[in-house]
Amino acid sequence: MPETELTAQTAPRADTDAAERAEALRAQIRRANALYYQRDAPEISDAAYDALMRELKTLEETYPELVTADSPTQKVGAEVVTTFQPYPHRVGMLSLDNAFSLDDLKTWEERSRRRLGMDAETPIEYICELKIDGSAVSLTYENGVFAGGGTRGNGEVGEDITLNLRTIAALPRHLSEDAPPLIEVRGEIFMSHQEFARINGEAEETGGRTFANPRNAAAGSLRQKDPQITATRKLDVFLYAVGACEGCDFANQYDLLQTYERWGLATNPNVRVCGNLDEVLTFVEEWGGRKESLPYDIDGVVVKVNSFALQRELGQVSRSPRWAIAYKYPALQVRTKVEAIEVNVGRTGALTPVAFLTPVPVAGVIVSRATLHNEDEIRRKDVRVGDTVVIQRAGEVIPEIVEVVTSERPEDSAPFAMPTECPSCQTPVERREGEAVLRCPNPTCPQKIRQQLEHFVSRNAMDIEGLGERHVAQLAQLGLVRDVADLYTLTKEQFLTLERMGDKLATKILANIEGSKTRPLARVIFGLGIRHIGERSSEILAQRFGTLDKLASASVDDLAGVFEIGRTTAESIAEYFADARNGETLRKLEANGLRPEAHASAPQSDALAGKAFVFTGTLAKMTRENAETTVKRLGGRASGSVSKQTAYVVAGENAGSKRAKAQELGVPILTEDEFIAMVDAL
Repeated sequence: MPETELTAQTAPRADTDAAERAEALRAQIRRANALYYQRDAPEISDAAYDALMRELKTLEETYPELVTADSPTQKVGAEVVTTFQPYPHRVGMLSLDNAFSLDDLKTWEERSRRRLGMDAETPIEYICELKIDGSAVSLTYENGVFAGGGTRGNGEVGEDITLNLRTIAALPRHLSEDAPPLIEVRGEIFMSHQEFARINGEAEETGGRTFANPRNAAAGSLRQKDPQITATRKLDVFLYAVGACEGCDFANQYDLLQTYERWGLATNPNVRVCGNLDEVLTFVEEWGGRKESLPYDIDGVVVKVNSFALQRELGQVSRSPRWAIAYKYPALQVRTKVEAIEVNVGRTGALTPVAFLTPVPVAGVIVSRATLHNEDEIRRKDVRVGDTVVIQRAGEVIPEIVEVVTSERPEDSAPFAMPTECPSCQTPVERREGEAVLRCPNPTCPQKIRQQLEHFVSRNAMDIEGLGERHVAQLAQLGLVRDVADLYTLTKEQFLTLERMGDKLATKILANIEGSKTRPLARVIFGLGIRHIGERSSEILAQRFGTLDKLASASVDDLAGVFEIGRTTAESIAEYFADARNGETLRKLEANGLRPEAHASAPQSDALAGKAFVFTGTLAKMTRENAETTVKRLGGRASGSVSKQTAYVVAGENAGSKRAKAQELGVPILTEDEFIAMVDAL
């Protein structure tokens, strides 16, 4: 008798309480799925979600009549939202069952042996892979060329995010020559801790959306409506699975990973083939102690039966393969108390609430504070002084308050209210339409000035070594520096008035200030602290405009036409340079000797500004590199893919799919001679 029939016959009937609990669990899980997969804004932790799913599975196993066709235990993820076009998977994308203890792994192996008819002495070879905490994707390559990609979605149909995927440098556009005519490559898009910290740091300063953790940041970046935003974020990928494949003959999972490497696809190097379950347990325990050393998040280890023949024999259930399981590490979460909530003022005037916590160790680090991001976030979580909270380290970068333990809340607690006046200068704060942050509008706010100075002298901006936070604070407090231009008028005598400042250090700092006068233009742009402008945007603007004067005189339309600079950013740049106070600062910087190094590849004209060219096929009269350089010299940009935003496709001999794509989208197609005639006339 099949195992499922035996279970159905021997299982007890469900009572009303069990049925109601199962339905309540399904409702909670559906909501969590929608928030997680569709909005990239989960309200509960992964550990809490796993607990809900475990309870529901246990109920349904105990009372099989409670299982419904639309139960979350029978499906993967959530239904597709309509923001993007549907992306059907040729072969369904499954989700993995979870193990939360070493005993769970042993039970899984015993179940696998029964299905395979193997005794306990017959070895089964496994492969262990790190479980990357990112966003699952499926990529289609046709004749070795990337044709498109989508999210997991409900496992059968995802969302078409092809344009965003094309911006990810780690994804190859072409595979090696021995790649099959068609293959669906599956893997995980993720974000490093360093990039996560950069994006959240810039977002907090500019009033943009902050992310709770790198996984949310990766998922949110993939689902941007504007691919230019995705392009500004350094997403990465590891590929580890296959869907549909024509002409593939992989012997096992390790063979697949090695083949992917040969084709040019990125795979995670931290894999191990294990001869038995004891070796699997060793790998799991080893990485439990090493995962904090990784530059990205993992939340467990995926254990797979290595042989594809055995995988086929084991098969799958409705939503999960029987031949693989994910061992989930315990979440790095602890409880502590909120002792105080203070509000910091950033360089753009953004007010950021910060929770000061009773110090507590989390994964080897003592955590004593956590950012609450903005007014909306603190209201959503309802964090109050005196609350007991659950905190976790988000990607070993920023401590995060996951939830409030309301059952332990003091009776006299009161909701925290954001200030109506700036904590630094008492100016009434403002909240602009569409922004999530309150902001101090006072240009002479002492805290804003101090933050602006710290940003200007920082390593990634003007890199004025020796001029740290303590010295900057004293210079601002004493009124010696009121804006960044005043740094270039300081004398040794003024420096010697600062605490713990000697002659030797003062001389060194002054030399470093002098040396910063010829920093590259991109560093100067970044150092000015313009809202929405990070390091990547600064590089793009420096390359496009070449000098600070040209950037300052550019119109909003000119700025918005620059690749990867959106309308909001363009308006912010124009607003900055239109401000008379900023204009005065720039004049003072120039008068004080600031001569930024012009960008070497700045365009010589704006004739092709905002126009994207794609070159395809073989050019007879010029190399592709020379053609692309010509476009850049005239203010345009060269792209590797055709989209509706492409201005022209220049087709040489043997032009292939890009020409066809241009015809499909109605993009103008030029011959090489027509392109040469166009640029000669400019």
